[in-house]
Amino acid sequence: MGSASREALAAAKAALSGRLGKSAGAELLSASAQIAGSPALLGALGDASSAAAAKRGLVERLFGGISAGARAVLVAAVEQNWSNADELVGGVEELGLRAEAIANDGLADELLAAAATIDSSHELELSLGSKLGDPASKVALVERIFTGKLSASAVGVIAHLVANPRGRRVGAALRESARVAADQGGSELATVSVAAPLSAAQQEKLAGLLEQSAGRPVRVTTVVDPALVGGVRIQIGDDVIDGSVRSRIEDLRLQLAG
Repeated sequence: MGSASREALAAAKAALSGRLGKSAGAELLSASAQIAGSPALLGALGDASSAAAAKRGLVERLFGGISAGARAVLVAAVEQNWSNADELVGGVEELGLRAEAIANDGLADELLAAAATIDSSHELELSLGSKLGDPASKVALVERIFTGKLSASAVGVIAHLVANPRGRRVGAALRESARVAADQGGSELATVSVAAPLSAAQQEKLAGLLEQSAGRPVRVTTVVDPALVGGVRIQIGDDVIDGSVRSRIEDLRLQLAG
């Protein structure tokens, strides 16, 4: 995300402190999909040269049916200057995720559980991630698998992500959304890739070390990747600590090639 977009998102997040109904998150996610699906609307709202008042009026006309809280957050977002129109869509989506996390403090854990379920089934991952698949069919599959096992809030977020991939793999989109939800709740989310599963004691020790570094609670989720050979790869936000054997082999290969 560009620097202008980071500033825009930070400013828009302030609107989340207002009175939000339980439907606000779903309404903002739907708004992000609607904006992305209309080139004319995306162009109008993402045009940095357009007056904020004009954008506000457009939102009031087109999104007058959503709750006042969600509309206030959407107005706060479109009034900012984003690096590009696509990042406006991503920003509105993130605001929707944060609104969902405010209403559902277990959202991050639920999204991680969904990611683990999808990652464990190659067939399911293909069905939900296929570029040729019908979005409505993907949503129906999500609802069939997760309804009754996860909250309606989490199912709605998963359905949104599979219907609006925006170039992302399903598992990666779920884990990034979980990171956003965790951040809204005041904690970090660390994705730890390992060649073999960690024990409960190892996860607890790792979480403690990461919390000392991050300065706030850290939720650890592990991804087993045999291709790493050994060692670990840790990602917290944009920071990556790669101590895997695969990484060291690649470094050695580059040194030999040079």
